[in-house]
Amino acid sequence: MDQRLSLVTLAVRDLERSHQFYITGLGWQAELYVPHEVLMIRVGAHTLLSLWSEVEFEAEVGAIARGEGAPPITLAHNVASAEEVDEILTLAARIGAGNIAPGQQRSWGGYSGYFADPDGYRWEIAMNPGPIGESLLP
Repeated sequence: MDQRLSLVTLAVRDLERSHQFYITGLGWQAELYVPHEVLMIRVGAHTLLSLWSEVEFEAEVGAIARGEGAPPITLAHNVASAEEVDEILTLAARIGAGNIAPGQQRSWGGYSGYFADPDGYRWEIAMNPGPIGESLLP
């Protein structure tokens, strides 16, 4: 088996609200959109973010565990500078993202902050220094 990730699939409560957030709000492009079912967004040369209606998700995968707090996953978007981190966090706040954690210098040497999408999935916006950080940028 090749060492790679092809899709990240997130179950969402309201697909149309997610479409509004990611496509209209963040300005991303849909690769595939089937209203009330699935929204796929290309996030890398060979990687898709798949936002799947909870109803469709549960029919195929099984019941979703529910509870308080943040979902136990974060997604990250890396940029080249601390200023870009702050710009994206400002955009997220403007389009109604929740749980904004402002950018700050981190003990690991980078700079990052967080926002939550309409379903509470946390996005880290980060500037990572050094070779690993550089390898994550287009």
